[in-house]
Amino acid sequence: MTTTAPVTAARPAAPGAARANRTARRRRTLLHWAFVAPAVVYMAAFFGYPLVRNVLMSFQHYTPSTFFTGKAPFNGLDNWRTVLHDQLFGDALWHTLVFTAGSLLGQFTIGLALAVFFSRRFPLSGVVRSLLLLPWLIPMVVAGTVWRRLLDQDTGVLNRFLDALGVTSGHTPWLNSPSMALLSVILVNIWIGIPFNMVILYGGLQEIPRDVQEAASIDGASAWRTFRSVTLPMLRPVITVVLVLGFMSTVKILDLILALTDGGPADATQTLGTQTYQLSFVRLDFGAGAVVGNILILVSAVFAVLYLRANRTDFGTEGK
Repeated sequence: MTTTAPVTAARPAAPGAARANRTARRRRTLLHWAFVAPAVVYMAAFFGYPLVRNVLMSFQHYTPSTFFTGKAPFNGLDNWRTVLHDQLFGDALWHTLVFTAGSLLGQFTIGLALAVFFSRRFPLSGVVRSLLLLPWLIPMVVAGTVWRRLLDQDTGVLNRFLDALGVTSGHTPWLNSPSMALLSVILVNIWIGIPFNMVILYGGLQEIPRDVQEAASIDGASAWRTFRSVTLPMLRPVITVVLVLGFMSTVKILDLILALTDGGPADATQTLGTQTYQLSFVRLDFGAGAVVGNILILVSAVFAVLYLRANRTDFGTEGK
C-alpha cells in the first residue's frame, strides 16, 4: 500500500510582512540620501551656483556698477568675440600650455628619480626626504617673492653665484627678459612641485611587491629593463593620478606668476589664469574675465574626463 504525503502549497507572504519590507527599504533609501544630501548641497552651493553664474556672466555686459546692482544686460557673444579675437588670448593660451607641459615634465621626471633613489634605504634618508618637502610647504606667494629676489638681475644671489663660478657675466635677466622669463617661472614651479611628485610616487613604489622585481632580476633582466618593463607598468595608476592632479593644480596657477613677473615682461608670462585676473580685477571687465575663466574650466574638465577614463581602463584591465 502506497501512502502519498499531502503537498502543501506555499503560502503567499502576509500583507503585514510585505509592508514591513517596503518600509525597511524606504528607510534604507532615505538613510542613503541623508548621507549623500550634504555633499550634494555643498557641491550645488559652492560649485554649481558659481559655475552657472560665471557662464551667464560671460554673456552679459558687466561693469562695476552693474556688478553690484546685478542688472547687467545680455550682450550675446560679444564678450566671447572680444576675447577670442584678442592676440593676447592666443599668447596666454600658448604660454599656459608651455608652462603646464614644462612644469609637469620637470616635476614628474625629477620626482620619479628622487622616489626611486629614496626607495633604497640608507642612513638619514628619512631626514633628507623630510627636508625635500619644504618647498611644498611654503606658501606660493612667499616662494615667489623669495625667488624674485634670488633671480634679480642686479642683486640676485643666483647671478652672483654663477658669476663667481665664471658661468655667466653676473647680469642674466632671468625675469626681465621676454625670452627667459617664462623659462624662469617654469623652473621655479618645478622646484615647488617636485616634493608632491616624489611623495606620491614613493608611496606607489612601496606598494610594488619586491618578489616581482627579484624574479625579473633572476630571469636576467637588467636594472633598467626591470624598471621599464616591471616597475613602470605597475606604477601606472599612481602615475596617472600624479599627472592629472599636477595638471589641475598647474594650469590655474596665478599667485606664483603674479609674485614673480606679474604677467610680464611684455606679457611674456601671461597665462589664462593671469589674464582672467587682470580682465576681472584690473580692467574690471567681468564679462571678458568670465569668458577666459570658462575656457580654463573647460580645459580642466577635459583632462578630468581623461583621468576618469584612464582609471576605468586600468581597473578594467586589472579585473580581467
